[in-house]
Amino acid sequence: MTWTYLGGIQAEDAVITRVLVGVDFSEASKQALERAGTWATRIGVPLVAMHVLQPPAPMLPEAQIALPDPAWLKSMEDHAREQLEAWVKPYGGSQVIVKWGGPAEELVSEADMKTLLVVAQVGHSTLERLLFGSTAARVVRLAPCDVLVVRTEKTH
Repeated sequence: MTWTYLGGIQAEDAVITRVLVGVDFSEASKQALERAGTWATRIGVPLVAMHVLQPPAPMLPEAQIALPDPAWLKSMEDHAREQLEAWVKPYGGSQVIVKWGGPAEELVSEADMKTLLVVAQVGHSTLERLLFGSTAARVVRLAPCDVLVVRTEKTH
């Protein structure tokens, strides 16, 4: 058996029991998944990939919309799960989770103190950050565990 050292501690002493990665099917999240898979393999813990679907919302508060068809919502979940399973296939024994809600909040709710949470940080402009916020920044702020932010360049 070989021992891997992580920042001065041996892998068998590491408190991380799983690696959880957020995947939104972007190129940046593909890079985060690769990094998460590497970490999970190196420290010998399960890899869990999670995709969060955001429920449809009206553009204007006063807009009246019918509730989405449950069969349509289920088909969206099934499609996301199939895609996610294909993405994690190279990482044997991995698990996938698909949820509805806010990406940062759902990732954080799935994590515990023994999770290594991995997210992608795309290089957004200051205006984009002001308008849309940053899932990675919210995860870092709210997470109960260590967070690995995989920095990627914005692609055009």
